[in-house]
Amino acid sequence: MPAASIRSTMRSRRRAMAEINVVPYIDVMLVLLVIFMVTAPLVTPSVINLPSVGNAALAQPAPPITLNIHANGQLSISYQNGGKMREDTLSKAELENFLQKQQALAPDQPVVIAADKNIQYQTVISVMSDLKTWGIKRVGLYVQASK
Repeated sequence: MPAASIRSTMRSRRRAMAEINVVPYIDVMLVLLVIFMVTAPLVTPSVINLPSVGNAALAQPAPPITLNIHANGQLSISYQNGGKMREDTLSKAELENFLQKQQALAPDQPVVIAADKNIQYQTVISVMSDLKTWGIKRVGLYVQASK
C-alpha cells in the first residue's frame, strides 16, 4: 500500500508542475509599463519645417476620355471639349492620332474603356494593348453595377 500512495503523490506533483505560473510574466509587463510611462513625457517631438504652398491654385484633373467599343466592333470616343461633351466615331489610326494629341496636352488624362457586353474579351484586350503601345499610361474599364 505504501507504493500506491507514493504513486498518487507523484501524480499530483506532476500535475502541479505542468501548470504555468503567469505571475512573473505579469510582473515583467507591469515593470515595462511603468518604464514606458516614465520615459514617454521625456521624449521630445521632432520639429519638421515644411514648405508652404502659398496661393497656388489646385490643378483640376482632366475628365476621362471614354473609348466606346460597340457591339459591331466600331470604336467611338466621348470627351469634353470646351466644357461640352462630344462623341466621335473613329478608325484605329484616327483614334491613335487623337489620343496622342490629347496625351501631349494632358499627360495624366485617363482613358476609360466602355465595351458592349456582347463584345468578345479578346477585342477589349486588343484595344488595351493598343493603348499601351500608343503610350497611354492611365487606362480603366467602365463597369455597370449589378442590380
